[in-house]
Amino acid sequence: MVVSSVLLGAMIGAMSIGPLSDKFGRKKMVMFAALIFLIGSLGSAFSPEFITLVLSRIVLGIAVGGASALVPTYLAEVAPAKMRGSLTSLNQLMVMSGILMAYIINYAFSGMAHTVSWRWMLGFAAIPSAILFIGGVFLPESPRYLGRIKKFDEALAVLNMLREPAEAQAELQEMKDADEVELGGFKELFSKFVRPALVIGVGLAIFQQFMGINTVLYYAPTIFKAIGMGDSASLMGTVGLGTVNVIITAWAVRVMETRGRKEWLLIGGVGMAVSLVALAILTNFAATGIMSYVTIVAMAFYLIFFCATWGPIMWTMIGEVFPLAVRGVGVGFSSLVNWGANLLVSLMFPVLLQHFSMPIIFGVFAVMCALASFFVKRYVFETRGRSLEEIEATLRDRANVAEDDSVVAGTTPIAH
Repeated sequence: MVVSSVLLGAMIGAMSIGPLSDKFGRKKMVMFAALIFLIGSLGSAFSPEFITLVLSRIVLGIAVGGASALVPTYLAEVAPAKMRGSLTSLNQLMVMSGILMAYIINYAFSGMAHTVSWRWMLGFAAIPSAILFIGGVFLPESPRYLGRIKKFDEALAVLNMLREPAEAQAELQEMKDADEVELGGFKELFSKFVRPALVIGVGLAIFQQFMGINTVLYYAPTIFKAIGMGDSASLMGTVGLGTVNVIITAWAVRVMETRGRKEWLLIGGVGMAVSLVALAILTNFAATGIMSYVTIVAMAFYLIFFCATWGPIMWTMIGEVFPLAVRGVGVGFSSLVNWGANLLVSLMFPVLLQHFSMPIIFGVFAVMCALASFFVKRYVFETRGRSLEEIEATLRDRANVAEDDSVVAGTTPIAH
């Protein structure tokens, strides 16, 4: 219940942060999320009873879900088109670094009495929460948000901080030349114009979880113990996997712009499918001797393909594919679906273990990776190197609607 409560809170946060960031701005909501992080982590550490712990974890989850939807949006809006993939992937790199830090902290506190160690583990999250809030003070506001509320001088000032002067002027002019954008809600999210983006965002969000990443990470300690590692050594094994995740994600940030998003997703989907088929075959045998080490290698390759492709690119694409009018709502809804799929897989995995063997489960996830690759091939269009306005124009072409008909009537017009 403690783990599920975080996922439940994440769904709430992801669903609510989009409309709030559209109304109050990205920067304010980043700082607000940091405060919720701080409250949730301290509440978890000092919980006097179980119900207080669960409620505190829900609060923490709200911050996690909110940040997962907000940060990709913010990074996509401040990054130059030629660097947007790499810069938005930094979010995933920091997530992986945070997970590695959590592994290390868990290992460091593993020698303490259990009645005390878990409080230190949960309370430690207050430190990055405070850092995020302080850092948020110095963040510039999103130039797209500023342009949308007609603060073009402030938008230009932010662009000049992040671009060459000529590029900043050209991008500002592109924003001014666009027709007025009507701020949309959930109704507009399902309009003909936005539907292709919604299909991409929701599809990528679902498949990223249904590929089984959390299941493989869950199964890792079992493999480590099977080859003779004790509890402490198994914890070190998870630290090793976390280190691999960080290294590969850092590499992905560096090479993200060398290929298109679609190509990377296809490479990752096929690579994970092959790795999972190998795991399905290998786990048919006793996890002893050389077979155990080969199984770990197959698991490592699966993680490498995920961390280099679907891990960062899903968040990159949902941050850039939605039109400005519904970007906050669209990214929030996609994040909600992602966290919901995460919760579903987390709840279903123990049930699946009771009724099916690990080879069958790995085989099912391999099929999901193949289906994900088909989905990418069929529905995802390329966004690399294109401005957010150009991506929006592609949506118009796909929907066969004129530029001034691209938003649904009945919403409040505001400037782009």
